[in-house]
Amino acid sequence: MPHEFHTVRQRSLHLAEPLSSEDCCAQSMPDASPIKWHLAHTTWFFETFILEAYEDNFAPFHPAFRVLFNSYYNGVGAKHPRAHRGLLTRPSLDEVRAYRRDVDARMLRLLGARAGDARLAELVELGLQHEQQHQELVLTDLKHLLAQNPLYPAYAAEPLGAEPAPGALEWIPCAGGLAEIGFNGRGFCFDNELPRHRAYLAPFEIASRLVTNGEYLAFIEAGGYRDPALWLAEGWDKVASGELAQPFYWRQLDDGSWHEFTLHGLLPLDPARPVTHVSLYEADAYARWCGARLPTECEWEFAARQASIEVGRFHPGAAAGAGLTQMFGAVWQWTSSSYAPYPGYAPAPGAIGEYNGKFMVNQYVLRGSSCATPSGHARASYRNFFPAGARWQFTGIRLAR
Repeated sequence: MPHEFHTVRQRSLHLAEPLSSEDCCAQSMPDASPIKWHLAHTTWFFETFILEAYEDNFAPFHPAFRVLFNSYYNGVGAKHPRAHRGLLTRPSLDEVRAYRRDVDARMLRLLGARAGDARLAELVELGLQHEQQHQELVLTDLKHLLAQNPLYPAYAAEPLGAEPAPGALEWIPCAGGLAEIGFNGRGFCFDNELPRHRAYLAPFEIASRLVTNGEYLAFIEAGGYRDPALWLAEGWDKVASGELAQPFYWRQLDDGSWHEFTLHGLLPLDPARPVTHVSLYEADAYARWCGARLPTECEWEFAARQASIEVGRFHPGAAAGAGLTQMFGAVWQWTSSSYAPYPGYAPAPGAIGEYNGKFMVNQYVLRGSSCATPSGHARASYRNFFPAGARWQFTGIRLAR
């Protein structure tokens, strides 16, 4: 556990290494947080939920941090307004790093002294999984921030070359029937993946790969954003208002060419790579346009048991190989399932139980993982969730029928 703790905590700092203090302080929209805040909040989690409960003669690193870096835990107490996190020029980035060093040293002492404490181990594992979620948010929030800059700066220095064209989309048959859905009991899971339960699935087919940029561009050029018959009512309202006209980071230059902003900078649109940063509304409209639909989350999980877990890096790559591909490591995939509790679901007691359950309203489930998801963090039962209009995450389209 100490080694795992150190490894995860160091990765967060590694992600911030290429960034300036200014990069780490800015907040580009209320749904995104400054990198400095992510580094502090993940530390706050260990200090608040573990050190405060287990450490003899506990004293906080800084009493004000309990409010400044609380995210949504009402059971803990007051919170600094989410939309104002970018106004926290103090504490400095150096002080946040000192906060991390202090809490890390205290946590490692605690882990050494209480190596056999099963409940402590569970809380530490939850904290590490929580930090890995924030590592993905570091990249997606940073991407949104950099995209606001007319210089289109790159986060990753290495070039992103063109990908070879994937094979034709194939339909993978799934027999359906009575399926076991949810976490299978081996390793870690979040509480929203439980309890494991049975669901009946009619026979269905699922696409062998994700929808590509080239395929989605054909939808645009065919007038997909001009046909109200394809759109859910809320989605069409956003199209009519001008909010939706193409995927979030696509840019059409004066010469008519399409480009895409990536963590590698602004690049010509690669037709072979998966389309990403689309809303549920856009995913659903595209599926209707090509005579298909989005899978339910149960269908997705049932099919994913045939798939291997792939790990991406900063931008999704094109599909390669035969059979069911890109279930993991490219983009989170919208499903048609509302984010709701499984039958018999019960959140954990206390403030820690606010982690998932209270968000089970007005959101849709996404499955898989993305190119920004840390290695080892993906599994078939994982339930990600966002509002239907969310687009700043790496979200894409897999079809079913």
